[in-house]
Amino acid sequence: MHVTLEQPTGARLVIAADKDLAIPATLRYTSADPLAVHIDFPPHVTLDGEGTTWTFARVLLGEGLRGPAGLGTVRVRPCGAAHTYVEYHSPVGPAVLRFATSDLFRFLARTYTVIAPGEETVGAELDHGLAALFGGRV
Repeated sequence: MHVTLEQPTGARLVIAADKDLAIPATLRYTSADPLAVHIDFPPHVTLDGEGTTWTFARVLLGEGLRGPAGLGTVRVRPCGAAHTYVEYHSPVGPAVLRFATSDLFRFLARTYTVIAPGEETVGAELDHGLAALFGGRV
């Protein structure tokens, strides 16, 4: 049986150096995907009117709360003591969200009560896939 945590929160979409826009978001973690965290956005805040999800490594969130982290599509970095930026880089440009650091810390701590850091397993799906790949021997 899998456990899913959801934590509604607010974020600020950084539009320019001195402008931002409030948007709702939900932080989500599931034991079915223990290495990842998800940020869900409702349809009314997306360009195409479809809900969207950003998914990235849980360890990246933890590292980004302490200092700049990430080199690829998702980057996380502190913005003073009270805020943290989560950046999503796509071919059309970056989207930068500012979260209350306390919200992200609380969410991350809750995920650790489900599965402690370093205790994640890749799950039965990978075991079955490897067994099929290697002819039933894992």
